[in-house]
Amino acid sequence: MLRREPFLCKLIFFLFCFASLSLADELTDSDRLEFTANASISNTSLSKPKEGSSFADMIDKALEKEFTENDQNEATDAGSFNNSVAEQQAVLETVARVKSKKNDTKEEKSFKFHDVFNLDNENGPEDTPTLIDRKDNVFIISNFKSKYPVLQLDLRLISDLVVVIVSATCGGIAFACAGQPVITGYLLAGSIIGPGGFNFVSEMVQVETVAQFGVIFLLFALGLEFSTAKLRVVRAVAVVGGLLEIVLFMFLCGITAMLCGGKSSEGVFVGAFLSMSSTAVVLKFLMEKNSINALHGQVTIGTLILQDCAVGLLFALLPVLCGTSGALQGLMSMTKVLVSLIAFLAVLSILSRTWVPWFLKLMMSLSSQTNELYQLASVAFCLLVAWSSDKLGLSLELGSFAAGVMISTTDLAQHTLEQIEPIRNFFAAFFLASIGMLIHVHFLWSHVDILLASVILVIIIKTAIITTVVKGFGYNNKTALLVGMSLAQIGEFAFVLLSRASNLHLVEGKLYLLLLGTTALSLVTTTLLFKLIPAVMHLGVLLRWFPPDSAVEVGSKGDGFRSDSGKQRISVLVEGPHDS
Repeated sequence: MLRREPFLCKLIFFLFCFASLSLADELTDSDRLEFTANASISNTSLSKPKEGSSFADMIDKALEKEFTENDQNEATDAGSFNNSVAEQQAVLETVARVKSKKNDTKEEKSFKFHDVFNLDNENGPEDTPTLIDRKDNVFIISNFKSKYPVLQLDLRLISDLVVVIVSATCGGIAFACAGQPVITGYLLAGSIIGPGGFNFVSEMVQVETVAQFGVIFLLFALGLEFSTAKLRVVRAVAVVGGLLEIVLFMFLCGITAMLCGGKSSEGVFVGAFLSMSSTAVVLKFLMEKNSINALHGQVTIGTLILQDCAVGLLFALLPVLCGTSGALQGLMSMTKVLVSLIAFLAVLSILSRTWVPWFLKLMMSLSSQTNELYQLASVAFCLLVAWSSDKLGLSLELGSFAAGVMISTTDLAQHTLEQIEPIRNFFAAFFLASIGMLIHVHFLWSHVDILLASVILVIIIKTAIITTVVKGFGYNNKTALLVGMSLAQIGEFAFVLLSRASNLHLVEGKLYLLLLGTTALSLVTTTLLFKLIPAVMHLGVLLRWFPPDSAVEVGSKGDGFRSDSGKQRISVLVEGPHDS
């Protein structure tokens, strides 16, 4: 140890001299004179150095010359305040900036349960400020402008994600222990923590945006399991029948509105609104019942995919209904959507035969040791196709389903499904909890009589119309009724349509609240409706609507997402050929 100390001292002295020589190159002649003068000061003077004459001050001067103010200031941002006002015709508006108050005095406060989820604490980091405009819209500041690049952290969003995930887990566990579908637990957990409950979630837009990944991965996994051969069998009823159902709803509701003295445009919108069914919720139930490959499951899924494709057309129709655009402009907009859809599917069909198999085999060869890269590539492929679909004016859901169908034509479809399933399960539960946050329990309870009557009426009408349409394509009574009951709810896309129609002033006031409450209660009662299907099938056998050999056997073995893995199987004998 004694021999190493001289060596270390020499090494440190050498490094110090090298740093001094490097720093000398950055100093001017006056700086060198000042440095020489400082070096000749006696030890007494060094114990009391003058301000600005220390070695650290000279380092600061060198750094200031190396990193100028031009390097510290960012380039002019095209989205800055002045540019937005001058070039993008932004409107100046008064907003209130709200920041959390830090108590200077340590006063004891009474405990409140809501404070557990509040991030405004004295010992934590500074909370993210919010802006409130004159219409009480709350905006979260997401991009701080600072002199230097800093790591930004939105603690509100982290807290909200934790609350949603934990509450969904607790709700699912509680309902699974009670022998009920876990979907109900997710929806109920979301309603409890949402604005209509204890209001634990503050950044609703951010949480609901993250939750949309649930729908994307649900439909991606559906595409992986979907059989194009079986889709060809039901394409007539799925495409033509699905369009016919939408047109029938719009026509009947429009005629009803005219006969009742209302606006025909509102009636047509209500018909389009009611024709939407919940892709995510119905798909989850079909997976739990292992009914995806059943005849009625194929018809149901084909109809749901057609509805997802029709969302873009319905969005183009809304400005025509509210009178903001002419019929010719609306027709051109719908034609544009149809052309984009055909071109998009044609390109994907070519890629699925050429590029996709090569790409998957390459990822498989690179992932010989671990599946991490293959899993990441599968997720990226799904998101890229979904994003492209959205950019073309179609929907994210259509793109994610198409991405799954592209991979289903290869030999790696089952392997991809195994890699995606954990991600799908997580985001699907997250999405259903976010749908529950749209449900205001107090509002539903206050108007439960009129809303419950509306939901029952919607279920009866939708079941009757869809059953009639499916029956018209030659399917037997049992298959037609199963499809009708499976699609009898109002889907989550209805929230999007309703929001867009409200912005266009197509529906306002009491009608908006009625449709909103009916949709929310419809999603809640969907689990009960699916539980009634075996009883309705048995009643149909007793009333001789169906032959005795078509009875439906349902035996629950737990909730889960897998349909073909064999881990959790629920026997549903639904072999239903066309009536001869």
